[in-house]
Amino acid sequence: MPVDSAPKFSVVTPSYKQLDWLKLCAASIADQEGVTFEHIIQDAHTGPDLEAWIRANTPAQLFVEKDGGMYDAINRGLRRARGELCAYLNCDEQYLPGTLRRVADFFDEHPEIDVLFGDAILTGPDLEPLSYRRVILPWKWHTLVRPLGTLTCATFFRRKLVDDGALFDPAWRIIGDRAWVLSFFQRGYRLAALHEPTSVFALTGANLSNHASVKAEYLRWKQGVPPLVEAAKPIVLARHLLAKWRQGAYSNHEIDSAWYTWKSFPARRHFVEKKLGWRWPVLEEKPA
Repeated sequence: MPVDSAPKFSVVTPSYKQLDWLKLCAASIADQEGVTFEHIIQDAHTGPDLEAWIRANTPAQLFVEKDGGMYDAINRGLRRARGELCAYLNCDEQYLPGTLRRVADFFDEHPEIDVLFGDAILTGPDLEPLSYRRVILPWKWHTLVRPLGTLTCATFFRRKLVDDGALFDPAWRIIGDRAWVLSFFQRGYRLAALHEPTSVFALTGANLSNHASVKAEYLRWKQGVPPLVEAAKPIVLARHLLAKWRQGAYSNHEIDSAWYTWKSFPARRHFVEKKLGWRWPVLEEKPA
């Protein structure tokens, strides 16, 4: 429930020319129950249609200003956040029902934890479910040599990170999430996993991981990996795969949840007794 006083949760959404997706994202935040929250949308001048729709249909706080990219937009929103707990949700992502309350309860029960990672459901651009991603806690050496095994749509953290200045480095345009998580180890933050589905991540075909410049960023990242860590990559990968097996990441998961789809909006569509595999989906390319 949105409030005027300081809320329990602050959720930041970076936005630019994704109004159709943003409608679903904003709805998935607006109907969260059992916890107070604010939704901060940082829009990089999409245009009057977006501004009019947000102000007429959501309780979100809209800030329209030029930014230096997605990570700069997120930082701007986090600096405005008033909540005790924080998160960011991209336009093509959603929260499942009750997510913010479950996450808030976890933090209340575990005051020693600074960052929480949850499970996520992957969908295609039609928002039909494709796969279930069981989160595995990141660790430093694996984060250095491999892409993140966590999704930011299912990442939640205490406000102390913002107060500490543990924000995103806007010098990274594509893999800033990875650099951000790596900073957790340098700062000594305590991490935990919530093995429950919290969020929906849509593979739209236009996700940042598909951007043409991602290869160049990975090469720049690799230059900063210590030679010892690079040499130990086979051991690091084997350790990570074992952890995934032990924690059920290679098991099928049956879901019983609801999210917004193009056909169901403005209501959530309920998916029940749907069994999902664990593999990362590969979208079929449509013929030209």
